[in-house]
Amino acid sequence: MDKRTNNDTPITTELYIDGEIRPAEGERHYNLYNPARPDELVGHAALASPKDVDTAVEASHRAFPLWSGKSYTERAVMLNHIADQLVVDKEDLAFRSRLFCREHGKILKETMLEVSRLGDRFRQAAAYADRLEADEKVSGGPFDTIITRQPRGVAALIVPWNWPLSILGAKLPQALMAGNTVVVKPSHSSALAPSLTLQKIAALLPPGVVNLLTGSADEIGDVLVGHSAVRYVNFTGSVDVGRHVMKMAAENITPVTLELGGNDAAIVCEDAKLDDAAFMRMYLGAFMSTGQICMAIKRLYVHHTRYDEVVKGLTAVCDRMVVGDGLLPETNMGPLNNAKQQKVVRDMIDQARVAGSDVRECGQVPDEELYAKGYFQRPTLVYRPDEELDIVRKEQFGPVLPIMPYENDQEALAKANDSNFGLCSSVWTEDRDHAVSLARQLEAGYTYLNAHGPTAQDGRGPFGGFKQSGIGRNLGYEGVIQFQGYHSISSSSGWLFS
Repeated sequence: MDKRTNNDTPITTELYIDGEIRPAEGERHYNLYNPARPDELVGHAALASPKDVDTAVEASHRAFPLWSGKSYTERAVMLNHIADQLVVDKEDLAFRSRLFCREHGKILKETMLEVSRLGDRFRQAAAYADRLEADEKVSGGPFDTIITRQPRGVAALIVPWNWPLSILGAKLPQALMAGNTVVVKPSHSSALAPSLTLQKIAALLPPGVVNLLTGSADEIGDVLVGHSAVRYVNFTGSVDVGRHVMKMAAENITPVTLELGGNDAAIVCEDAKLDDAAFMRMYLGAFMSTGQICMAIKRLYVHHTRYDEVVKGLTAVCDRMVVGDGLLPETNMGPLNNAKQQKVVRDMIDQARVAGSDVRECGQVPDEELYAKGYFQRPTLVYRPDEELDIVRKEQFGPVLPIMPYENDQEALAKANDSNFGLCSSVWTEDRDHAVSLARQLEAGYTYLNAHGPTAQDGRGPFGGFKQSGIGRNLGYEGVIQFQGYHSISSSSGWLFS
């Protein structure tokens, strides 16, 4: 029985190009379904064509001179206004949060946080106005030089399905603050709430500054990335697709930022504080959003003297979690977003079982019929697995976590760094000097201390990874200047500066 109270009728979203809502060519749409209830239609999103890509990029290109000509202060005022307007209508905020829950699957509490906090990213980017305005001046013979930066032009922003609004907030405000105009392509499988949100943002800016395309990456992805008028590509997604994006962008020598996968290691030291609050932070670091987070804990290394304690404490937290429809107030974990990802995760779990690993599927399932129909997977812990298994070597991107003991720091660091990925990591210890020492030796773009993941993220720091986790950085001041190119202005010494 469906215990939800709202009567949710399917909605339809369109494209947004050159300051107006418009249908895709041929008025084409595709359907999106609720991953908790795969037979429930949530809505119809516009299915853009290559011609729509051309129209959006051309609109963005036309808008560039006006937008790039504004001062940082002028752009900051507009970004702060957007931040205000994104949350002023509480009814609309609740509607978009609920819609987001239904199309994505994550629990309503998380979608409300993601929708309501997007404006914070706009304020953060706007706060860099004075710093961005300041040029560097180099003097002393034989030259005087101003080192400044200028926006690149049209930026293509490609957003994944797992945290579409949070990740949008790591790209869009920064691109705008830097002086670029943009074309945004949300994920095919999470497009409705992001489309409504982007339309609100775009309507508060001059026509053409923000343009929205939804549809199939197979049909429009290469056209967008390879468009001759696109001067920058910022992509978040899988390694395989990122590699393809890089190849397509190379045709026009278009620079890219790639925020790709992660296989984050967490190191729990001998002196770590392990109370209920710590285990809850550990749980959130691994299983928030059903584990579908690039910077989630995906490998947990525990000092052998604390191993049993961690297993007991984390298992207890996982067992308390209720798995079901994210709209229901008792639910702590929703489904995976799609059937393909559910299969990836379940195949890894099956492989670990066949190999003889101790696998524990935790959590409570109040509605077994719903669980069987939706793309669900209980929070799953794998104790002491063979470290050559996929569940250790590959990114699970789902609610499963291998837990492995280690003997000393050298072993922990060697195991943590033995990965093709280098996105995030964490160190859990009461010793600050030890924490920082270990963090400095981890091959990762971001290291959390005594926490992990989105709840521990300081957006003022640049975010990105090493190795196959990507190129470039989002967020922070550095995330803004990624969207700019350096420009040196020089004269003979004594002429430019008085």
